[in-house]
Amino acid sequence: MSATDTVTLSRAEYEALLDRLEDAEDENAIKRFEARVAALGWEAATRNALPAERAWRLLDGAHPLAVWREHRKLSGAKLAALSGVPQSYISEIETGKKPGSLDAMAKLARALGVTIDDLAPVSPDSDQPL
Repeated sequence: MSATDTVTLSRAEYEALLDRLEDAEDENAIKRFEARVAALGWEAATRNALPAERAWRLLDGAHPLAVWREHRKLSGAKLAALSGVPQSYISEIETGKKPGSLDAMAKLARALGVTIDDLAPVSPDSDQPL
């Protein structure tokens, strides 16, 4: 085949192919998750899965740091002690007064057992971090 070869499909055929691809990706994700559960056990495999009510809080604009801190059942003082980040600074990050330095966010992520990406605020109009 040369680079100039093309294939013409009807819109219905194209959309059917996209649907099949999406189904295959979903099946693959389920298989990966099931393998993870088999390897680690349910508790460890779902440790960083947020329940729906916490996920909705994120989508409603709550800061991920606050959501994860609450999910881990930590007070601001306890998280400060675990991370070495002052409680007042944690509060300023959670309320959006300060973005949080890379160093502070890395310490907080380690203390919460999540990735630094998990603590990045998400734009309300996108699934991408701000």
